[in-house]
Amino acid sequence: MGWDGALLSWAVPKGPSYDTHDKRLAVQVEDHPLEYRNFEGLIPKGEYGGGTVMLWDEGVWEPQADVDAGLREGSLKILLKGRWLKGVCRNSNLLFGQLLYS
Repeated sequence: MGWDGALLSWAVPKGPSYDTHDKRLAVQVEDHPLEYRNFEGLIPKGEYGGGTVMLWDEGVWEPQADVDAGLREGSLKILLKGRWLKGVCRNSNLLFGQLLYS
């Protein structure tokens, strides 16, 4: 997600779900430069960020509340307008850099 001149990024080990009752763990990773937006590939194991990098969806998002405050306070609410994921991310709990979404 582009915010404040950078890409906010999360690793989602089990991948996103279309079922709104499923909860997924998403671990926030470091911000990336906007130029990395189209990177996909394999980072060798043992290297920082090692593993598969896959862009699962693309689109726009709209904050439903103050983003900076949400990141600081642990509650980020957004409207997703992606190719695959659409709708409001509700009841999100951002704790110690981990986003649980349903």
